[in-house]
Amino acid sequence: MFDMDDVLLRYDVDARRAAMAELAGLGPADIERLVWTSGIEDAADAGQLSADAYLAAIAAAIGVPFGRAEWLRTRALAMALDPPVVALAARVARRSALALLTNNGQIMKEHFDVLVPELRALFGASMHVAAEFGTKKPDPAIYKGVAALYGVAPQEAVMIDDKAVNVEGARAAGMRAHCFRGAAELEAFLAGLALL
Repeated sequence: MFDMDDVLLRYDVDARRAAMAELAGLGPADIERLVWTSGIEDAADAGQLSADAYLAAIAAAIGVPFGRAEWLRTRALAMALDPPVVALAARVARRSALALLTNNGQIMKEHFDVLVPELRALFGASMHVAAEFGTKKPDPAIYKGVAALYGVAPQEAVMIDDKAVNVEGARAAGMRAHCFRGAAELEAFLAGLALL
C-alpha cells in the first residue's frame, strides 16, 4: 500500500491554499484557518462529509462559490508526480498486488482519473481514499479495512507513508511499514522484502 501525497507525488499544500486565497480575496493563513484548522478537511477525509457537502462547507467558510471546477484547479496545481517513486511502485507491481491509500475525501476519489491518470494506469481500481472507510490514517482500523478488502492479513501487507504517525498506525495494525524520505531509501526497504 502506497500513500499518495508526498510519496507518489509531491504535494504543495501552500500553493493550494494560496490559489484558494486568491479566489476568495483572503490570505493563505485565512484559508488554513477556515478550511483546515476548522476541521472541514479532516471531516471530509474521515467520510463525515460527502463531496457536495464538503464543497458547500468550503464555499460557506471562504465566502465565495467553490465547486468541483475550483477544487480541481486548486488541487491540480499543488500536485506533481515523483517519477522515481512511481517507477518503484511499477516494479513492485510485477511481484505483488498494489493499493493506494490516501487521507482524502470522496471528492478526490471522483477525480483520480483527471488528476493522476498515470497512477490510475498503475493501480487500477485499487485507489482508495480514507473517506471510504469512515476514518483516516493513523487509525489502525483503516489499515485493517484495506487489508480485509483484498483478503490478506495485515501481517501480509506493507504500508509506505511519509508521516511517522501513519507508519506507527500501520504497525499497530500488524503491518510492516516504511516512513518515506526518498526513493533510494524506499528502494532499499522494498528490496529487503524481496518486492523488487
